[in-house]
Amino acid sequence: MSAHNEGISGTDHDAGLLRAEDEVVGLASDLIRIDTTNTGDPETLVGERAAAEFVAAKLSEVGYEVTYVESGDHPGRGNVVARLPGADSTRGGLLVHGHLDVVPADPAEWSVHPFSGAVQDGYVWGRGAVDMKDMLAMSLAVARRLKRDDITPPRDVVFAFLADEEAGGFHGAQWLADHRPELFEGCTEAISEVGGFSVTLKDGVRAYLIQSAEKGIRWLKLRVRARAGHGSMVHDDNAVTRLSEAVAKLGNHRFPLLLTDSVREFLDGVTEITGWDFPENDIEGAVAKLGNLSRIVGATLRDTANPTMLTAGYKHNVIPSVAEAAVDCRILPGREEAFDRELAELLGPDVEREWVGLPPVETKFEGRIVDAMTAALIAEDPGAKALPYMMSGGTDAKSFSRLGMNCYGFAPLKLPADLDFAALFHGVDERVPVESLKFGTRVLDRFIRNS
Repeated sequence: MSAHNEGISGTDHDAGLLRAEDEVVGLASDLIRIDTTNTGDPETLVGERAAAEFVAAKLSEVGYEVTYVESGDHPGRGNVVARLPGADSTRGGLLVHGHLDVVPADPAEWSVHPFSGAVQDGYVWGRGAVDMKDMLAMSLAVARRLKRDDITPPRDVVFAFLADEEAGGFHGAQWLADHRPELFEGCTEAISEVGGFSVTLKDGVRAYLIQSAEKGIRWLKLRVRARAGHGSMVHDDNAVTRLSEAVAKLGNHRFPLLLTDSVREFLDGVTEITGWDFPENDIEGAVAKLGNLSRIVGATLRDTANPTMLTAGYKHNVIPSVAEAAVDCRILPGREEAFDRELAELLGPDVEREWVGLPPVETKFEGRIVDAMTAALIAEDPGAKALPYMMSGGTDAKSFSRLGMNCYGFAPLKLPADLDFAALFHGVDERVPVESLKFGTRVLDRFIRNS
């Protein structure tokens, strides 16, 4: 393959890139039409095999050697990995990864069927449109363009399309990191979802938020055991009552404010662009000035513990001996031990606690990869400002960071100023602008060829 790393302007596209732009909308629509609902319950989840086979076929069609892997004893949880060799094999490689699964969607709540992949009103509609079949489509379109046009990137690029991210990646990224790390050999940096999207700030200036950190996840189960009895009796040791009190106490608790390095850097960048101040003695009030974005940023100012499910009893007139609750905890980098201490003080010794956890991730916003991301954005949007930010949720970066990679969220989208992008994640009428997909394809292509 011949080296071809020259830049191209946003208006003077080569034929191969134009073809990728034309492909990306259809690829996104096709991927959305493949139902990959992940309920987290083996009895009700759909599985990713059909989508993984679709991706594998599209990559094989242009000449990639594709590895298709299902995790252990869990058929249908398909993962696809392909490598494009680079010009300099001594440089650390780049991993471009995304997940194939989506959260459930109720068609009765939607304007269009959530698995229609409808293209209308300037958007591609459906579950996964922004989380994250948009990035899958852009990655796939660029991967096909690079191979089809015989383009050699500066370093190895590994494309990975993964299962199970919405339930923790245990049958996707986590399993591959544990059992097939050789697929990612040499990769030192990675990009994936929930970053690179634009927000319009003062005077129409667009800032593109590149995810350089994410909170840790702890899916916590609380359990209280007490005496069972008849519902008609006086009962002073009721598991449901004791659990409810503990859940209310935890749900109403506010963990301390903490400005991490990545959040400080983001706020400093916003100040530079807008002149807005973010005084620490009223940081939450100041963050509210960010409008829709304040929900994302506000969730990265402190740990959170949100009760999400309650389970107890089996009959109206029977006091159960056990009551359980599920709590979704998100923990800032560096706060894990303090969070545990605070949790123990709040709940006391009589509430049992067990959990599945994934650690926080934080990467410095600097170096050649950040320069390449910034340059690719500016080339397509000359007024662009790239800023780091922390994500309140979690991604498969948690698994790949264990393999020594510096991980970023970079799924570039130039968005309309009035679009409430944060509300689309796991939301009703999830959709992505057609022009944003084309923009992202151009940016991703340029970034990979110059990173």
